[in-house]
Amino acid sequence: MSIDPMNEFKSRQRETWTMGNFGDMAVFTTPVAGHLVRYAGVSGGQAVLDVGTGTGVVAITARRIGARVTGLDLTPALLAHARVSATLAELDDIAWHEGDAEALPFPDASFDVVLSQFGHIFAPRPEVAVGEMLRVLKPGGTIAFATWPGEQLIGRQFSLIAKYIPPPQGVASPLQWGDVSVVRQRLGESVKGLHFERGTMAIPALSPRHLRLFQEAKAGPFIRTVQALQQEPARLAAWRSEMDAVLGEYLHDNVVRHEYLLTRAIKA
Repeated sequence: MSIDPMNEFKSRQRETWTMGNFGDMAVFTTPVAGHLVRYAGVSGGQAVLDVGTGTGVVAITARRIGARVTGLDLTPALLAHARVSATLAELDDIAWHEGDAEALPFPDASFDVVLSQFGHIFAPRPEVAVGEMLRVLKPGGTIAFATWPGEQLIGRQFSLIAKYIPPPQGVASPLQWGDVSVVRQRLGESVKGLHFERGTMAIPALSPRHLRLFQEAKAGPFIRTVQALQQEPARLAAWRSEMDAVLGEYLHDNVVRHEYLLTRAIKA
């Protein structure tokens, strides 16, 4: 029996994001979540879908405004964390779903707003994921998402990971979603009122090595890279040295500051 390479890739993704404790990293995206939800114009009573919800920071932010929220993610461990965070926020009515951004388990035109914060970008086939996000969005509804520009810190870090551990063939780079021209092409004539905005994410750190070791302990892609290079000490040391050099460019006053890209559009 042949193995579907995309299913195999997604299974590996699920395992990757289970490694470490991504919730400790995701806490730094909570201000980004506030920015995204405000940028999308979410309001009370709207039906909102958060694709690739992860630890639920966007879903919880939208629910606290009064929206009716559904959060979907491929990784059960992240959804478990999201449920705990929702309980701490005294919210018990967010609908959490384990599911795939490339096969959303919802009828056409189900939501007023579809959001994604650094989530849908990891779907291996962008055209499928964006098609699904637009399918479940009502005409006149808003699609909005946060992505990593390739020339900024996270983009450069993921490029370094790909340099040492090349991704599977046929899988689009998540960094393409940080390119305005690519986003325009992917959304195409399906939307109107396309708008872009940038924001800055800030992570406290005492040194580049300090943050890099934190990432290696908490974030699946970094953990998996270290594991893959463990038997090649020279290459692992080289990767770490390059990572520290990149991080050092963004560290000022004990804070690593780097930009993210927001996109917003209306379904035509």
